[in-house]
Amino acid sequence: MFRVTRSYRFPASHRLHSPQLSDDENRAIYGKCNHPFGHGHNYTLEVTACGPADESGRAVDPQSLDDLVERQVLTPFSHRHLNTDVNFFADRVPTSENLAVEICRRLKENWKAAFPGAWPKLDRVRIAETARNIFEIHAHEID
Repeated sequence: MFRVTRSYRFPASHRLHSPQLSDDENRAIYGKCNHPFGHGHNYTLEVTACGPADESGRAVDPQSLDDLVERQVLTPFSHRHLNTDVNFFADRVPTSENLAVEICRRLKENWKAAFPGAWPKLDRVRIAETARNIFEIHAHEID
């Protein structure tokens, strides 16, 4: 069984702010990330799939994975303000945890269209917001 990881980059901006909290509570919880005009990141996304090598000697067709990530992640999120441009965040704070959940959900929901066989399977999504802030979720943790 192999795990194959592909890496992608995309810029996006966000503001960490919950309308259920007061301005003081938001500042206390989110600090500088609560700046009223938001801030941006150059996210690094890693998508890992797992499976046995097939007759081609590969466990994952990288072009199929790239196409899926382009359609489901890069096009809808790149150069976007997550709070206002991505419907998923209309009622959620766009933390990197929530971003990882949404990316994983989108990939998982569309996986069979890109990979109709039993293998490969989506294993995990890992997103680096900065060099020090890295978030990971495994596909089996998403409904």
